[in-house]
Amino acid sequence: METLIINIPDKKSALVKQILKDLGVTIQSDSKKQMKPSDYAKSINISKEDAEKMLKDISESRDQWERNI
Repeated sequence: METLIINIPDKKSALVKQILKDLGVTIQSDSKKQMKPSDYAKSINISKEDAEKMLKDISESRDQWERNI
């Protein structure tokens, strides 16, 4: 059996998971928690406020991209 890692847009997750399950695919959930802005800021040595803004910008960009799919 082959192992694949795929990223699925949140809005399509349930549909994709159902299709894969119908095909006999075993799905393992990713239990990693998202980093907090303060942890992110420490890891790249920036202020917490800058980290929060960066994460907000990333999230908005991802949301916009998913709307255009």
